[in-house]
Order: sequence, then C-alpha cells, then structure tokens
Amino acid sequence: MHVADRELNMVASPLEIRQMSEAELEVVLGWAEAEGWNPGLHDAACFYAADPGGFLVGVMDGELVASIFAVKYGDSFGFIGGYIVKPAWRGRGHGWALWQAAMARLAGRNVGLDGVLAQQANYARSGFRLAHRNFRYEGRGTGRPMDACPAIPLSALGDEEIRRYDRSFFPEERDRFLREWVGQRQHIALGIVGAQGLAGYAVARPCRTGYKVGPLFADTPAVAEQLFASVLGKLAPEVPVFLDVPELNPAAVALAERHQMQRCFETARMYTQKALAISMDRQYGITSFELG
Repeated sequence: MHVADRELNMVASPLEIRQMSEAELEVVLGWAEAEGWNPGLHDAACFYAADPGGFLVGVMDGELVASIFAVKYGDSFGFIGGYIVKPAWRGRGHGWALWQAAMARLAGRNVGLDGVLAQQANYARSGFRLAHRNFRYEGRGTGRPMDACPAIPLSALGDEEIRRYDRSFFPEERDRFLREWVGQRQHIALGIVGAQGLAGYAVARPCRTGYKVGPLFADTPAVAEQLFASVLGKLAPEVPVFLDVPELNPAAVALAERHQMQRCFETARMYTQKALAISMDRQYGITSFELG
C-alpha cells in the first residue's frame, strides 16, 4: 500500500536514503497503523527476512521522514510497498526521491505493487500496467470448530512441501520470508493434504485489529472453504477477520460473500512487465499488499 502517491510527480529533494534497520521497520509499521493499514503484530521480522536491503528510509536531519519497500525475489521479480511520507513532510519531493531509489534498486525486474485505484495514472507514468483488482473483505470469526475437518497444523508438514506448493502462486522463491510467515507467533496456519501432497494452506496472523488471512491457496473451492471455515472457527465471533481476494478468481469472491463478509477496500495490482504466470484460479487470498 502507498500514501506517498501524490508525490510521484514532484521534483526530488536532497534526502539521505539508506537501508532501514529492523527496529526502524517497526517504526514504519507504526506509521502504517496511523494510516489505517492495520499491519500485523509480527510483520517486521517476517518482512525483513524477505530481503533486508529492500527496506529503504528517507532521513532529514536525523529524522525518519519517509519509507518504501523495494523487495527483490530471486533474479527476476520485485515488489514495491510500504510507501509512506510522514504527514508533516509531504509535498516536498521526498516521496519522489525515495520512489526513484526504489525503482533503481529493482531495475531490470518485473516489479509489482498494490496501489489505490485513483493512482493508476501516476503508476502508469512509471511504467506500471494494471493486471487486476484485489478486494479486501471484512467479516468476523465464528468460534465454531469444524467437525471432522481435514485441516492439520501447517507445522506438521516439512518446509520443502510448503515451498513446493507455494511456488505455483508466486513467480520466484521466497523461502526466507515463507519460513518466518508460516511460523510467526500467535498465528493460525493450517494445511490440507491430498493424494499428491499439499492441496491448500492458509495463514491467519494477528493484526492491530483482528486477523488477516493470507495467503489462502487451495486446489479446489471445497478445500478453500474447509480451510477458511477452520480459521474462522478458531476465532471468537467478535474478532474481525480480513481477506484480500483477487478479482480474477470468482470462486474467491463467492467464498468471501458466502461468509457474509463486506467489501471494505480495494487495490490495483500492477506490473511493469506482463502479468505473472501464476495460478490465480487457486488463489483465494493474497499474502500481503505490502510484499505481494
């Protein structure tokens, strides 16, 4: 997500741009909370594991004033997120300077982002093209455990099986990130195993408000339903639950609406090169608007 979008056309300003520390990433996630993004309680460690050099901060006179994530995956893909300029420092070109540094770091790669729909024209001027929209849905837990549910703790499966399955949904390996993501504290991580191995998995992480479910990957709508209902059953009825659904998968939209979730936000998924050759019809919940 991005709140410095309005600065994409500004003239760059003198700004110290450097890699942020993990402690500074915690500070930036506090900015994200203030913007209403509702980050996960343990996002910093998981995000940082993906690519420590990809988290950039802008500094003026020793003060952190802006942030952006420019995370590399493998040799060919990158993702932009966490693009924030502190309110008191907006309109001075700091966001544009940081944006340029981020894009330079990812030069030559296919770069993705999730931005607000109104900023598509600005992103297009930086070479991004719309691939699809994502809808954020909000619902509540049910507190009703499923009887005879085939979902098992994801920890019962080996790392290699999780990585193998995940590669159908992401253009490059993201092993370091995935290891942290599926093992973070206070999370719910479930998988369903079929005849050919893992047939779907879901991770729900605690956030400043409620839980976000992502990813939710499944071979069939029935597996997706079992995983999602199992997650909801582990959360009390008053607990908010959020699911980010790709518009390209009608079964994912139907899943959210069948559980009486309400659409509350949407983003534009855009890429600098062609849309990714990944399985969208089995993607019921994207991992994160910040890292793809």
